[in-house]
Amino acid sequence: MAVRLAAGLRPPRTVVRRSTGNWALQSALDRRGLGPVAGVDEAGRGACAGPLVVAACALKPGDGRRFEGLTDSKVLSPAERERLYDVIHAKALSSSVIVIPADEVDALGIHVANLEGMRRAVAQLSVPPGYVLTDGFRVPGLGTPSVAVVKGDLVAACVAAASVLAKVTRDRIMTGLHEQFPMYGFDEHKGYCTSDHTVRLTEHGPCEEHRWCYANVVAAAQVHGMRSPRTVSSKPGLFDAFEGDVVDNEQL
Repeated sequence: MAVRLAAGLRPPRTVVRRSTGNWALQSALDRRGLGPVAGVDEAGRGACAGPLVVAACALKPGDGRRFEGLTDSKVLSPAERERLYDVIHAKALSSSVIVIPADEVDALGIHVANLEGMRRAVAQLSVPPGYVLTDGFRVPGLGTPSVAVVKGDLVAACVAAASVLAKVTRDRIMTGLHEQFPMYGFDEHKGYCTSDHTVRLTEHGPCEEHRWCYANVVAAAQVHGMRSPRTVSSKPGLFDAFEGDVVDNEQL
């Protein structure tokens, strides 16, 4: 027999106030006692060189004024990303950044590496979250309730904060790699498959910082008779950054 709840026993609906902008979803969850709310995002999923960087971040309820201008890192200028990076580090309730090097991406495959990085990022938050918002797709095994938010880095401030942390961290790493491998121009394209990177990759062949599970890296290696310097667990060339096989939330 179906049991019907009396109206007074039904849990109140969570109201999302659009007037609070990209703080609306987090605020609604906080009001329901589900906080702290953490956001998770990555940078470098679609790049064919360099690490995958994943960040998690929890912001204090009602703290929007401290983070004026916070939005998806892709639509911010480099100067704005750097400014917000410092603000987030100083004012966030908790944050963590996980760097997954290219050899680990090759060993796990990009999607598995991404999921594992998100789990690790949430686990390393100094303040355990009550709820997690992920950008675009579900992440099992987080150990806390979570929901995937379409365009999360645009509509949820905590996801936007995570995207800024991940993007700035990765850009700094790629600029540093330029010192070691100046022939690729990592400081400019940050490892993404721009036309300039493609020309340089074809001319010089890939280095150990390239991802050998990406088809364009394998193709460039074949031109030079090069073989992967490490074991690639997924089929070599499985992902093709040119053909959209790798969806990136943080394109250049």
